[in-house]
Amino acid sequence: MKPRIALIGLGMAVTPHAQGLVELADLCEVVAAYSPTAERRAKFGARFPFPLADDLDRILADRSIDAVGILTPANTHRDLVLRAAKAGKQILLEKPLEISTERAEELVQAAEAAGVALAVMLQYRFRNAGERLREIVSSGGLGTMVSCSTSIRFWRPQSYYGEPGRGTRARDGGGVLLTQGIHGLDLLLSIAGPIAEVTGYAATTAVHRMETEDLVVAAARFANGALGVIEATTTAYPGSPERIDIVGTKGAASLLGGTTLRVDYHDGGNEQIAPAQTIGGTGADPMAMPADYHRAVWADFISAITNGHAPRVSGRDALRVHWLIDALLASSESGRPVQVQG
Repeated sequence: MKPRIALIGLGMAVTPHAQGLVELADLCEVVAAYSPTAERRAKFGARFPFPLADDLDRILADRSIDAVGILTPANTHRDLVLRAAKAGKQILLEKPLEISTERAEELVQAAEAAGVALAVMLQYRFRNAGERLREIVSSGGLGTMVSCSTSIRFWRPQSYYGEPGRGTRARDGGGVLLTQGIHGLDLLLSIAGPIAEVTGYAATTAVHRMETEDLVVAAARFANGALGVIEATTTAYPGSPERIDIVGTKGAASLLGGTTLRVDYHDGGNEQIAPAQTIGGTGADPMAMPADYHRAVWADFISAITNGHAPRVSGRDALRVHWLIDALLASSESGRPVQVQG
């Protein structure tokens, strides 16, 4: 029997989720799309063929609903995950886990205690060239990694931060790191392994009027001793795909946007992957992106709850990028190197 799924939250983030689920109709059934706002339900219903719902309690009490996708603002995630886990629902959660790592750890522990799956929408991990680079690095194709750096140079106009709560600690929990850079940082960690220590600077520049940071630059030391640089910003008009560069003892690789890859080996060999499509989402419209990778995360989640394996990006796994973000901001605040938890 196909799992029955309910979507919770029909705001800006819902579109690629819904598009992906339309394409996965042979694997699952979306039986409810919930928002407390009639206007949002109406707009969503005009675009997607899913039943609309205005009663969250009824969704959680419905034992025929196997799983929920929680697509609401970050500051609501803990309470919704706790309620869904208590109701026995499997959970796919939009990033970030929560507005603070303490709240994130609490919701991860609640899902684990309830024995329900908790997958996180960190879809960059599913991009083809990034997956290939992960294979090369993990198999030792580049030798010992000696350097790994990432540059996340996005653009958001001031109008983006004009929405109430956007870029605030109370609703979003942070700025460029937690809201935009989290994807690229998670991809970096999944390919290159854990970072042990960072020394960083964070700022709110003259480009934006906002509460939290829109520019972060840091030096990083990986657990294996490799060194690198982390840059993340939403000030870089008109925006460009994030970049990861790795240098090893047998070669070097550059990954652009998770879909373009070039690897050059010391023995003269090389490998290239060209992008199949434009990724988008790096400029003024954060949702100008294909649904392919959201669909891939949903497909993995559906397989996990159907076949009993862990999702590729679990809540516990997603905590690693939250710990890194905490260390980057703590280093900027203290002016000293900070060890990364984990």
